[in-house]
Amino acid sequence: MHIDRERIIVTGAGRGIGRAIALELARGGHALALASRTAAQIQTVADEIAAAGGTAIAVPTDVTNRDSVEELVSRTLERFGGIDVVVNNAGSYRAFGPTWETDPESFWTDLTINLLGPYLLCRAAIPGMIEQGGGTIINMIGGGAAGPLPYGNAYGTSKAGLTRFTETLAEELKGHRIAVFATNPGLVRTEMTELQLTTDAGRKWMTRIAELFEQGADRPPTDAARLVRALVEGDYFDLTGRRFGPGDDPATVAADTDRIVRDDLRTLRFR
Repeated sequence: MHIDRERIIVTGAGRGIGRAIALELARGGHALALASRTAAQIQTVADEIAAAGGTAIAVPTDVTNRDSVEELVSRTLERFGGIDVVVNNAGSYRAFGPTWETDPESFWTDLTINLLGPYLLCRAAIPGMIEQGGGTIINMIGGGAAGPLPYGNAYGTSKAGLTRFTETLAEELKGHRIAVFATNPGLVRTEMTELQLTTDAGRKWMTRIAELFEQGADRPPTDAARLVRALVEGDYFDLTGRRFGPGDDPATVAADTDRIVRDDLRTLRFR
């Protein structure tokens, strides 16, 4: 295992899972660039990290805007001198309902934040990672990545696309010693899932979410945060292009690397 002070970008870092990831990585002594469209939220997280003795900068960012993403990368490089890890956590889930009834703008918003956003950040950060000889990219997949997500087609389609993007990118980057992983945080009660519980469309079409919460299927965001930190601090390059769930301990999974690679397990594709 290697544990170094990594220079890390976390998107969607102002609240929910992203905030938990940022705080957990800061506890590990890593230097963080926190990105979100909401400047006040990421500044609050950066201040919290600084008050605890950590290092973080807040960079207001629209992940769907190329110029904004490139400014995020530029400011991170200026402040820290390099980028070792990218955590693509920013997400959107607003298009609820039958596909033929959903608002096209909401549908496209989900697609662009969840899929275009990771592409733009990877595109901007990877050249520096290649130049320095390695790095890690962690993409947050989720519901709909491996099967249908009725009445959440935009979200499911975007996460299925991100899943394919992740494995393809991993293949492209193997020769550059850049690991690319997909993580699934499980069902977490966040502002995004609250929309499914409190809006008229959410209550009408996403009833399964309320049922799951009532049954206790509610993972704390700290589970995803601990998983991300473990992937950042360990050497799991041999498992690049594979998925890790919220209950996984990467070190335990890695102990079975030979079998996983031989039998092509934990892949991100149809079988």
